[in-house]
Amino acid sequence: MHIPDGFLDPAIAASTYIVSIGFLAYAFYKAKKTLTPEKMSMLAVVAAGVFAAQMLNWPIPGGTSLHFVGGALAAILMGPWLGIASIFLVLLVQCLVFHDGGITALGANVLNMAIIDVFVGYLCYKAACKWGGGDLAKALGAFLGGWLGIALAGIACGFEIGFSTQFPFGWTVTVPIMGGWHLVLGIVEGIITSSVVLYIAKRAPELIAAERG
Repeated sequence: MHIPDGFLDPAIAASTYIVSIGFLAYAFYKAKKTLTPEKMSMLAVVAAGVFAAQMLNWPIPGGTSLHFVGGALAAILMGPWLGIASIFLVLLVQCLVFHDGGITALGANVLNMAIIDVFVGYLCYKAACKWGGGDLAKALGAFLGGWLGIALAGIACGFEIGFSTQFPFGWTVTVPIMGGWHLVLGIVEGIITSSVVLYIAKRAPELIAAERG
């Protein structure tokens, strides 16, 4: 899902930058108000885990790549604002140091993986917890968050690439391919997210920010 340089039209790249910068500015503002040493440690641990998982990429036709994202997990454990900040830091390091995702496409990559995936994952988990507070509700919310979060992020990526004129295929090709593959991968991401959340809920429930606010 890391879009490289040269895939996006300048207008699309610029618009995704503007949207992402706006969300990031607000996210860092909100996160700074409640930041503690404990949350800093949590952010570092989550970011390191997501960074390692995202480095495993599988190229797919009609799009860019397929990989675990971790936005829903970050949001459930730290809340949406710190979740956005953690995934953004991962994407920034990958882009600048490992050239995984282009600089011109960083705005789109942040929008897809650090904003859409994070918020979808958080909202799914919150909705499930309101429906019921038991393990089944938590497992379902975490699974749906991981699955839908990465699927919708993949669909957004497909639209961004498909509407860019320099890419050889239109959105009628890129959206089904990106969305379809990420719907499949989303099942794996949902299972992993659900398993981690359930384990933490039993061992250290105080670490799940999505259940506190």
